[in-house]
Amino acid sequence: MAAMISAIDLRKTYGKRQALDGFTLSVDEGTVCGLLGPNGAGKTTAVRILATLLKADSGSASIAGYDVATDAGRVRAAIGFTGQYAAVDEILTGRQNLDMFARLYHLDRRRSRERTDELIDRFGLHDTADRPAGGYSGGTRRRLDLAVSLILAPRVLFLDEPTTGLDPRTRAEVWKDIRQLVSAGTTVLLTTQYLDEADHLADQIAVIDDGAIIAGGTPRELKESVGGDQIELVLRDEEQMESVARILAASTGSEPTVNLDRRRISAPAPDRFRSLDTTMRNLDRAGIDPEDIALRRPTLDDVFLKLTDRKEKAA
Repeated sequence: MAAMISAIDLRKTYGKRQALDGFTLSVDEGTVCGLLGPNGAGKTTAVRILATLLKADSGSASIAGYDVATDAGRVRAAIGFTGQYAAVDEILTGRQNLDMFARLYHLDRRRSRERTDELIDRFGLHDTADRPAGGYSGGTRRRLDLAVSLILAPRVLFLDEPTTGLDPRTRAEVWKDIRQLVSAGTTVLLTTQYLDEADHLADQIAVIDDGAIIAGGTPRELKESVGGDQIELVLRDEEQMESVARILAASTGSEPTVNLDRRRISAPAPDRFRSLDTTMRNLDRAGIDPEDIALRRPTLDDVFLKLTDRKEKAA
């Protein structure tokens, strides 16, 4: 089956700066791909090229089988795009915004009203639909913006940092909306600065740095790539670090990692709870009472930091 989103060796230069340097990506239909990377890594440039808003210097890309360079019209008919900030008219009501955009998409008056009602119902906008959008909360504005991007029921939806600035409760509501879209068959390319967001939503993750993909896989695969469970301690007294490092090395059979600034020390724990139990017993015998001790699994934060740190050191 052909990929719904495909990019091969995309390159883009702004003056002397290489924004994309061989960017290659493939996303299957009905899945969410999280595109992660530090600021300036090339995320927005890649999305703008895939959405036909920008031309690549070289390479090729397609959406739903249509070439973004030679079939831009068909690509635009197949996609929806939601940027970092809600692009709605603050003077118009939510209902008027939806109706206006539907008419701009050349729906006739009857179909425009039908689609507006469908989207108001789908995104739970009944209570605010007839109020000016300028008075909406950030979460309601974002949901209206998502509704606008779905007027033509796109096969592919680009979400560029869709929950920036939203509180945790509202972010969770937007996540629910996105999952519903995917369950209905929409393919989503998501760029985000929130790694927990990618962990919750993405079927696959691609990490981009300096304009190229440096790692990819499912969230679980990426987390397993940086190691298994770890015992992590935070100490009350910095002078205990050396003693605790010896105890942790003996309990786990692994070389600990020490962060003096945070009084934090950690080591891989292949036996999980047995290693944790042995560590706690040995600390107790030594009369050491840590501020915190935990057995934790790697997170996408660990993946992101390790990958980008490795790349900086290689440079």
